Amino acid sequence: MTTWMHGSFPGHEVNLVFARGMTLDGLKRRLRGARREPLTLGEAGEWAWAVHDIHDYDADDYDGVDYNRLCRGGAEIVVFETEPCSAKAHPPSFTYYRDGRTVLYLSFGSPQLRGGENPDHLSPELLAAKLIGPDSECAREAAPGHDCFDHREEDHARLVRAIAGFFILPSPPLSPEVCA
Repeated sequence: MTTWMHGSFPGHEVNLVFARGMTLDGLKRRLRGARREPLTLGEAGEWAWAVHDIHDYDADDYDGVDYNRLCRGGAEIVVFETEPCSAKAHPPSFTYYRDGRTVLYLSFGSPQLRGGENPDHLSPELLAAKLIGPDSECAREAAPGHDCFDHREEDHARLVRAIAGFFILPSPPLSPEVCA
């Protein structure tokens, strides 16, 4: 996942945010209120979307965005945090917020370990995509010379497709891999 974001925003560590139940101007205003200027934004169908820097380095602001506050009043926000801490090689993460609450959180490094008010919110979709459950283990894990890390990006792409399919997210014009 970070590969297609790097190709689109070189030199930036970004979050990709989708919002439903608020206008594009509302999303932009709320992000600016959180000191995150959108690098790009748009809308498609029911969703407004924006890409913003994870941190505001110019203002020495390294805190995360309080998306719960941004989605109060019945809105929904889906966030892909592409590099939570690239210096420490943390994997991307996904969080779903609704009406000021964190419904679901998962790390791309271990989607079977989920948090939030409803950690099973996407379980059927994750199970069908073989990202959790008995069929999620790499069949070649014990094979000599095999390194599961080699197909990490493929696993991340399957996870993005499962999430995007469930929420019927639009494909922002970032790079061809987003739509794949």
